[in-house]
Amino acid sequence: MCLGWQRSRPFKKLYHLESVLISAQVCFGTTYSDFYVFSQSLKTSVKTKKGQEVKLSPLPKRAKRTYLAMDKDKEVIGYVVPVFRANHDVVRGLMETQEEDATEEGINYVAMRNLFVRDAKEALQVRVEKKTRTKHVRESAERLQFDRTEWMEFRKKMNPDKLTHRPEFIVKPRGQTVWEGRTVRLHCTVAGWPKPRIAWYKNNVLIDAKAHPEKYTVESNYNMHSLEIKNCDFLDTAQYYASALNVKGEASSAATVVVKSRYNGFCPEHGVTFQTSIIDQFEVAFGREGETLSLGCTIIIFPTVKKYQPEVVWYRNSVPLKPSKWVHTHWSGERAVLTLTHLNKEDEGMYTVRVNTKSGFDTYSAYVFVRDADVEVEGVPVAPLDVRCHDVNKDYVVVTWKQPAVEGSSPILGYYIDRCEVGAHHWTQCNDNPVKYARFPVTGLVEGRSYVFRVRALNKEGVSRPSRVSEAVVAMDPSDRARLRAGPSAPWTGVIRFTEEDPTVGVVPGEPTDVIVTEATKSYVVLAWKPPVQRGHEGVMYYIEKCVSGSDTWQRVNTGMPVKSPRFALFDLAEGKSYSFRVRCCNSAGVGEPSESTGEITVGDKLDQPSAPGTPVPTRNTDTSVVVFWGASKDAKQLVGYYIECSVVGTDVWTPCNNKPVKQTRFVCHGLNTGLNYVFRVKAVNAAGYSQCSSTSDAVVVQAAISVPGEPTGVTQLEAVNDYMVMSWTPPLNNGGAEIRGYFIDYRTVKGDHFGKWHEMNERALTTTSYKAENLKENLFYQFRVRAMNMAGVSKPSVPSKALECKEWTITVPGAPVGLYVLEVRDTSAVVLWEPPVFDGRSSVNGYYLDIKDASVGEEGWKAVHEKTNKSKFMKVENLNAGTFYVFRVRAQNIVGVGKPSAVLGPILAQTRPGTKEIYVDVDDEGVISMFFECSEMKAGSEFVWYKNYQEIVDTSRLTIINKEGKSRAIFNSPSLEDLGTFSCVVTNTDGISSSYTLTEEGLLRLLDLSHEHKFPVIPFKGEMAMELLEKGRVRFWTQLEKFTPACQVEYVFNDAIIEEGKKYTMKFDKSTGIIEMFMDSLEVTDEGTFTFNLVDGKAKGTTSLVLIGEEFRELQRKSEFERAEWVRKQGPHFVEYLDFTVTEECDVLLKCKIGNVKAETEIIWSKDSIEIAEDDEDSKKIERKDGELTFNIGKVKKGRKKPSAKDISKQDTGIYEVFLRDERGKDKSSFSLTDTGYQAVMNELFRVIANSSTQIQVVSTESGIILYSMVTYYDENLRVGWLHKDAKLAASERVKSGVTGEQLWLKINEPTEKDKGKYTMDIFDGKDGVKRVLELGVWEEITPTALAHPCVSYLDRARVVGGLPDVVAIQEGKSLNLTGNVWGEPLPEVCWVKNEKELTSDDHYKLKFEHGKFASITIATVTTADSGKYALVVKNKYGTEAGEFTVSVYNPEEEEGKEKKD
Repeated sequence: MCLGWQRSRPFKKLYHLESVLISAQVCFGTTYSDFYVFSQSLKTSVKTKKGQEVKLSPLPKRAKRTYLAMDKDKEVIGYVVPVFRANHDVVRGLMETQEEDATEEGINYVAMRNLFVRDAKEALQVRVEKKTRTKHVRESAERLQFDRTEWMEFRKKMNPDKLTHRPEFIVKPRGQTVWEGRTVRLHCTVAGWPKPRIAWYKNNVLIDAKAHPEKYTVESNYNMHSLEIKNCDFLDTAQYYASALNVKGEASSAATVVVKSRYNGFCPEHGVTFQTSIIDQFEVAFGREGETLSLGCTIIIFPTVKKYQPEVVWYRNSVPLKPSKWVHTHWSGERAVLTLTHLNKEDEGMYTVRVNTKSGFDTYSAYVFVRDADVEVEGVPVAPLDVRCHDVNKDYVVVTWKQPAVEGSSPILGYYIDRCEVGAHHWTQCNDNPVKYARFPVTGLVEGRSYVFRVRALNKEGVSRPSRVSEAVVAMDPSDRARLRAGPSAPWTGVIRFTEEDPTVGVVPGEPTDVIVTEATKSYVVLAWKPPVQRGHEGVMYYIEKCVSGSDTWQRVNTGMPVKSPRFALFDLAEGKSYSFRVRCCNSAGVGEPSESTGEITVGDKLDQPSAPGTPVPTRNTDTSVVVFWGASKDAKQLVGYYIECSVVGTDVWTPCNNKPVKQTRFVCHGLNTGLNYVFRVKAVNAAGYSQCSSTSDAVVVQAAISVPGEPTGVTQLEAVNDYMVMSWTPPLNNGGAEIRGYFIDYRTVKGDHFGKWHEMNERALTTTSYKAENLKENLFYQFRVRAMNMAGVSKPSVPSKALECKEWTITVPGAPVGLYVLEVRDTSAVVLWEPPVFDGRSSVNGYYLDIKDASVGEEGWKAVHEKTNKSKFMKVENLNAGTFYVFRVRAQNIVGVGKPSAVLGPILAQTRPGTKEIYVDVDDEGVISMFFECSEMKAGSEFVWYKNYQEIVDTSRLTIINKEGKSRAIFNSPSLEDLGTFSCVVTNTDGISSSYTLTEEGLLRLLDLSHEHKFPVIPFKGEMAMELLEKGRVRFWTQLEKFTPACQVEYVFNDAIIEEGKKYTMKFDKSTGIIEMFMDSLEVTDEGTFTFNLVDGKAKGTTSLVLIGEEFRELQRKSEFERAEWVRKQGPHFVEYLDFTVTEECDVLLKCKIGNVKAETEIIWSKDSIEIAEDDEDSKKIERKDGELTFNIGKVKKGRKKPSAKDISKQDTGIYEVFLRDERGKDKSSFSLTDTGYQAVMNELFRVIANSSTQIQVVSTESGIILYSMVTYYDENLRVGWLHKDAKLAASERVKSGVTGEQLWLKINEPTEKDKGKYTMDIFDGKDGVKRVLELGVWEEITPTALAHPCVSYLDRARVVGGLPDVVAIQEGKSLNLTGNVWGEPLPEVCWVKNEKELTSDDHYKLKFEHGKFASITIATVTTADSGKYALVVKNKYGTEAGEFTVSVYNPEEEEGKEKKD
């Protein structure tokens, strides 16, 4: 051994220097120059006795440094890295100081020296002698056997690894129980070499003493280690681990520390006692693989301390949960939520939330079931679960899993194991053939790489989905993993010797030890062994050999590459055969000797499948769960757990109750259907597979189990005399599923702060809720408590009453009401009920008062629910706040006054229970009136109890009650006014499930009417029978039904006689729409009378009639005849719209009509006053035909004409206009009378159009004043127009004039004054009332000339053209024209010249000037005919705009003379 971890210990020098050098040469494998002298002294040849010189083989020289490990056959078997190297000086110094350092040599070095000293001596003392071949072979065999025996004995005596060993606890830490606030110290003593490192853990969490020096102190002195926990509190209660670790392994020891509070929960740090309440709790939950599930609850810590938060810890199956990608926790300060993302069956189990405070802890638990995801192929198994990795080595790992609960439609044939490197996405299948054993060794891993694994199940139908992947593992040596976890090693005081080694001339490793078979199945055999003691400075690898039983031939199994891990799995062995196995070590120096054989091992499963469990025994638990017990599998080895299956009786369909095996022999199966019969069976599972299913259990009905009742409440005193007291109490809300059979009352004496022992007062159970406690001592104080009893047992005692003095009452007011309880709790209401007091006082009780209080406020919060006394012993409290807790109390009253309040009832949460249903009333088809109430939370022993006015109904003469499958029906036998009142129904053995219905007189009458309708049903109609006239004068009688069946029949009746379908009548009943129709071709005199539809639909009947008599019938008959005539008319050319008139927006008066069914040969003739209008007449030009519409334009106004022409409408246009249509199919005529009445109607319509076309009044200034005007589309001389000023009619004068110019209606005011301000109205007659246009004429200075409807402006300041321009200028072509206009305005106006509405610009042809602000001139040089046109001088300032217009006409004299000659 060239590198020794040694301690200084003296030993004798056993060998001379020469042997030391030889051994050093062999050990180090070197021939350096420092050894040159020594190497020269070695003989290279010898002489025989005959004098012959024989050359010896030279010692091997190192030609090249190599790191390849080779065996004796020079085959490469691996790669080796030398541990340490040193230079020549180190080696030379080692030889020179051999004497003085001999005391420091370690046992490893001595072992190496002794190992090779014999070989070194033989190398120096060479003898040559002749031997026969037989003798040589025999001596070689004897020497080989001797060497092997000697080596083995030597290694047993000189084992260098005895100095290094794994940690061992000499003294383990002991658990302790201490008071809160004290300091606790845990001690332990650990041995091991190298010196192990110690780490302390609290509930598997590393304790960092440096980060929390105020809490923890860790010390280590002379292998004595301690952990000090200071100022212990409740949160320090935990399990503490001491973990020791070195390169050889690790060990741990646990101790439990329990911290008790001497303050009984009181926290002296904050001066309070924390009370924990867990509300809004999560229930048993069901999820499916792949889904996300959240569990939550609300945690209330009272009292609230600022900046103090409890510790909230979540557990699964009592194991704390740590946040991961699958688990998320959240604590908001009030609500704790656990979220499980992407559920898998591994997540199934009992979940617990634990709230730790400094006054203690509180927990709540519920089970979570995870169902399998839907399979992709019908019949395939579901995914395995809980894949884990064990015994991880350099190139080997054991993968285990648990079988799924559902095998599919056929048994599971085996499993496939897949692996994937971390960071990659490619999965590699590890086994070619499926393995049935739920444990598989995976080989061929690459050292240093990380892997994850998954498993898939296989049956005849196919392969399942893969399981959830395992945790990642690293392929590496366990000792290296321990060193990585340990970090820096402990301090070391030994001696390290550095040598330079030659890996090609190293030490051949020894043989492995303790070769055993750890696993043997039909598919594979796993071997394990311990590494050799002698292994050199380099790592070793292994060859595995096997030998078939009955032969001496050993066959190497892994011929390709040796393995690095001391584990190996052998496949492809013949089942049933016996094999022996051994292992060889190898390194760069060669292959060592084989280990001892394992002995014969027969290939086969060592682990048998478990036996069938015992027959399960189910018992009732809740409405949806059953508790199942069974006997454990006998002689089951390595049991994984049990799967429970259930089946509804008669279905033979088995469903798993759990998808994760459980190890206990008791399980609560949840998610069952209430009221159904189930049977159960159980099967066990281990790594070898499933057991046979147990026998099927007896059937059990899923319903709540009977349990002991809850505690009675409200123990109060009703009466007191000298030697007895009368006590009462309220029955428990939960009777445990069985009737309360009685009560037991206990008492004890109270003297100040000292309480006596409890004693029973009654030996036989009481059947009432009150008791007379006799034989008491006067003036002593007593306390009482009550327990309820049913067939399951006796409940816990109630809360003791307050200390009551046995003293005769002298009060005159009534006692306190008793027996308060609440029903029908909803979000905004609740019904409080009570019993009268036992002691009425001097007079009987005449009423009660109900008080209410928010549970969170003090005594000052009490308030009365009502002002007047309540005669009843119940009251409905309304207007509550949802989610608020309330308490109630009742006070009784008599003539003397109001007594003491009752015991407080509550707190009651104003909240409607999920799934709560109310009583509803219905009337069936037979007319029977019933009340219904349903309850989905019925338990064993639960019953429906009906009350009227909250008194139990015992008289069945008024009501018949029928209960069936969670539904109760109360039938009114003979509904009458006697049944008015409040009916309520209570479900016993529940948390107060109840509801009520108040039957009022109005409601009763409505129900009776509905009952009568159901007894004597009437077919409903959407409407009564109706009649309408159709084409050809046909008459249709019809109605529509609202509700009917396909069996409905109709009978058609006329004057009490049934009529049938024939020539006169046609009937139709469309049952898809419910429309009934009867058609008649015509109405005759004999058809006057009553038409009726009689309907029969089962027992329902319906009738609807229509009476046609007298004038109504005759009017209908006339209409029928007219419609028939119209139909005949429309068979030929006819008028769709008859001749009439219209006035267009342009004031054109048109006569128009629409015609239909005309042909090309149809004649269309117009006439006036019976005179046909021929085609060559002037009026024929007024006739137009377009798209079946004929028009005759009587009067038309052409655009641009300022005055009406002779063609305008006038009296001459009056007359009678007619249009005739005629062809071979028939004829038709239409006429319009444009005479007195007709003419006036046309004119009125014309006036309306003109009046509505008028614009708003505009104002414009002139030289002499202002003009108000409005424009119309057309003006007729008969149109009446009036002007008003301040609503008074204006009279014409020289200064004020009105008139019409073209289409302009104007009012001119000369020289306006202040009196002319005000409202001006123009009233235009429109044929009826008139159209008004209004203008408000305001202050002159505020006028702006740009607005049309603005008030007037000052004509003195407005821009004006005051003169100088002619109206017309005639000028000869070639002359020049110069015109000057006089301009006025203040401010100075802008000036421009316009020709034909286009502005001119000054140039050579047009010269424009504006001088002195008064004179604007235009000069046109050499005019031509192109200069003819309309010109204007436009002036503009802020008060207005004005244009001086004139016309320029340019003529040619020669052209004029030519025209005259022609004329």
